[in-house]
Amino acid sequence: MNKSFVEGLKPSRLFTDPEEMRRVVGWTMKAEDAFLFFKKLQKRAISLFGYSSPYEDEGSMLKIVREELSRFSPETHLVNIGATMGGIGAAYPLAKSMGFLTTGIVSSLATQYADQVSADVAHICFIADTSWGGKLPNSDALAPTSQAMVACTDIFIGIGGGEITRDELRAGQALGKPVTFHPAEVNHEWARKRAEKNNQPPPTSFWGPAHAALIGNSEK
Repeated sequence: MNKSFVEGLKPSRLFTDPEEMRRVVGWTMKAEDAFLFFKKLQKRAISLFGYSSPYEDEGSMLKIVREELSRFSPETHLVNIGATMGGIGAAYPLAKSMGFLTTGIVSSLATQYADQVSADVAHICFIADTSWGGKLPNSDALAPTSQAMVACTDIFIGIGGGEITRDELRAGQALGKPVTFHPAEVNHEWARKRAEKNNQPPPTSFWGPAHAALIGNSEK
């Protein structure tokens, strides 16, 4: 890391503890850099997509994750998520306990929230990006973080999710990669508070944008 980049970060063990820093593959990577790193790992990447916010039923989400991962061998597959511990990131400890190597791809914006990075992700790729992912404004092209997620993923498993999950799963489908989608609701209280904070009307559905776009194409 260069000095100017470090000075702009909030204090965190991820930036000061040598053991923690060894987990970071790169701080401002390009999508192609992440792709090359994943290739070196010589395992097929199973990526889990979903909400970054809490699930209404986290237990059911984790049950789906266990059932899905049980179909694969840790010897030949790794589990990739978005590096942070919230939402779908709660699956990191489970994936690790099942013997899978864990990786995370996340926007460089997350360096400002390093305390939210999961302790159970072995390799973290921070992608140089001014957004959290999804499509670029007024474009069908994906933002760098989503480009990296799609490029590095061999098997897509979605469990609920918002716009970014929707865009990434659709991109996976367009490339002919295997995509499985499971409906799941975002936490109701969280969704209501978010709407109130943003001066929006109360939500009438908690299934998320990915559900509306993908449930008709689900393999389940």
